Amino acid sequence: MIIDSHTHIFPEQVKQDRSRYFENEPEFKLLYQSSKAAISNIVELMESMDTHQVDISVICGFPWRNPEYTRQNNDVIIESVQKYPTRIKGLACFDATWEGAAHETQRCIDAGLCGAGELAFYLSGIDKTALACLDPVMEVLRDNGGLPCMIHTNEPVGHPYPGKTPVTLEQIYSLAKTFPDNKIILAHWGGGIFFYNIMKKETKDVFKNIWYDTAASLFLYDPQIYDLAATAGIMEKVLFGTDFPLLKPDRYYKDMDNSNITPLQKQQVLGENAAVLFR
Repeated sequence: MIIDSHTHIFPEQVKQDRSRYFENEPEFKLLYQSSKAAISNIVELMESMDTHQVDISVICGFPWRNPEYTRQNNDVIIESVQKYPTRIKGLACFDATWEGAAHETQRCIDAGLCGAGELAFYLSGIDKTALACLDPVMEVLRDNGGLPCMIHTNEPVGHPYPGKTPVTLEQIYSLAKTFPDNKIILAHWGGGIFFYNIMKKETKDVFKNIWYDTAASLFLYDPQIYDLAATAGIMEKVLFGTDFPLLKPDRYYKDMDNSNITPLQKQQVLGENAAVLFR
């Protein structure tokens, strides 16, 4: 089974004219002002899934500042889950600083979504204010059976690109320590923080409820990233994620084939780990 744990879809009106949504949405404009930044709908995702033998996809919207846009995008996620219940899982997405974030999380869970994400702090990093804003959302996820939350993270060094946040490894570590009883998915390999899983003290316990997805891996790392994850002892916590429509699944398949992970480890990444996490 292949499960893509990190994909994005938008309402059709956003796909048809994104420029209408740039005003007062600096994060959306930052990521999507270029026409090269693809915006897709559920039909295109399903076509890609069929082409690349993906059995299930977990879909996210965008963390809009405008609550109306947020609800519209989440409604599209809900409708997709209801239309394709055996193929699509969905996450509630919103600006975590919005005072209605916890209520929106519960609304979406009641409608059939299985967690929250991809939550992002594109302009601030995951600072103390961000952690405080996440607290009521994390409480809702815990109260609903321990549903997962996907958080946007990235490496704090290297080349700049749209969506690269000012997050630090210390902030990511604080996130894990602040919410030890929440299941948290760190998008984009967690900015590389999984390396510290090999430390002798503290970190293994701090990371016990942390997962890492492969989204955008081809733009960031050599195929040996999978070998390093195996060495760090986290293969049962790595989730295949494409960040569709950013990249297509087959490019990730090739990257895994060019690593030294075993066929069993590849199966874990491609679907077995996500099947356990998302039940």
